Amino acid sequence: MVGGPDVDDKPGFLERQRAARPWLDHLVRSGTRYQENKGDYYAAGLTYFTVLAIVPVIMVAFSIAGFILAGRPEMLEQISDAITENIPGELGGTVQGIIDSAIDSRGAVGVIGLITASYAGLGWMANLRDALTAMWDNPREKGNFLVVKLKDGGALISLGLAMIVSLGLSAISSGPVMRWIVELLNIENIVGVGVLLRIVALLIATAATSAVFTWVIARLPREPVTFRSAILAGVIAGIGFEILKQAGSIYLESVLQGPAGVAFGPILGILVFGNITARLVLFCTAFAASTKANLALAHVPAPDPAVITPRVQVNEGPGVRGGLALLGAGVLGGALVGARARRGGTGRARH
Repeated sequence: MVGGPDVDDKPGFLERQRAARPWLDHLVRSGTRYQENKGDYYAAGLTYFTVLAIVPVIMVAFSIAGFILAGRPEMLEQISDAITENIPGELGGTVQGIIDSAIDSRGAVGVIGLITASYAGLGWMANLRDALTAMWDNPREKGNFLVVKLKDGGALISLGLAMIVSLGLSAISSGPVMRWIVELLNIENIVGVGVLLRIVALLIATAATSAVFTWVIARLPREPVTFRSAILAGVIAGIGFEILKQAGSIYLESVLQGPAGVAFGPILGILVFGNITARLVLFCTAFAASTKANLALAHVPAPDPAVITPRVQVNEGPGVRGGLALLGAGVLGGALVGARARRGGTGRARH
């Protein structure tokens, strides 16, 4: 029928679902923002620096353990006896040699580990802040290199302190502490108290992790945003991270059963866990930035400046063709004027 509605102009299935379900529309906007701002690219960079920082962190841990063991010979003797009993033969001697080497070179190992850990940590923090800023789509200025690195170092220390607080809260909700509280309250004989303790511990750990992620999403971008705009995203990230932790523990229990799993399982688990965690944080940041309230306050870049290019055309006079045309027009005009004059003279003579 002429003038009827065009079938192609009707909204598709996804558009209709987005219009009917605001939460689905929000998820689609978040995924679009995540992809357009190269979320997977930044997650890969974060994973690389995470793995790069593992070795120096282990070196620092070995150095700290070396200083502790050097000051406690009785503990070192207990470890040596345990190695002799559980790891007989050449392998036990190798492990004992590694421990002795770590104690002897604890100072050098610690210094090298701190230097390389600082380098990897600053690279990780710079990549994280750039990624979060990209998800918020905030304007970014390079600034002074030294000032930027100092700010990244301060942000890294702040994040470390926040993680220590989170781990402390998680430790408070751990099994031994909760059992001590139960014994103190004398409620260990109540039916279901074990399940209740696990639920409480999980809730406390999730709340602590959510608080850290909220701080990360709101304060680590180059242009900080309000905490209120990042609370829901931080809670989602905290819940997702706790689920990843549970899945990771199940993975390690299953993969460490064989020699191949012992050799390659942990590093593969770190790679997968780090990449998924980075994607989770960046997607939740895009989720926070895609709310309608934040979109209304989003940075709108200024339009490109208008460029006015004047055009000057210089006429140097008629060319050969122009001259011939003017000559022809003059001859034709003269002939017409002469013919008219002749007709006028003939008419007067007759009169």
